[in-house]
Amino acid sequence: MPSKFFKLPDSRLRALALVGIGLLFVASGTNHFLNLDVYRPMMPPWLPAHDALILVSGALEIVGGLAVFVARWRRLVGWALVLIMVGVFPANLHMALNPALFPDVPAWALWVRLPLQGVLIAWAWWATRE
Repeated sequence: MPSKFFKLPDSRLRALALVGIGLLFVASGTNHFLNLDVYRPMMPPWLPAHDALILVSGALEIVGGLAVFVARWRRLVGWALVLIMVGVFPANLHMALNPALFPDVPAWALWVRLPLQGVLIAWAWWATRE
């Protein structure tokens, strides 16, 4: 396989950011499959097919985390990762609005997740730019 296929950015900082976001998404997506029970309470009740949505989002995260390493697809995958994070935002909001469902997590931490999602979005977008 040609090295251009998996070429990392020339900037060391951007390469680290890219590897970091790729590994983060692969780990997070894998966790969806390993700990389905953890994700169920995060799902807003108005969404259908909770288990299916958890597994689909996990699969998309794994594919996206791996695909950022394919230079030819990187920019498109960056936008896909942004869309995935926008798509899971309702679950983060549901958590913050319903802290009683998550007694092991401090309420403040549930609220911190909301702006942290913006940081992750910026990270994915920046890391996947040329």
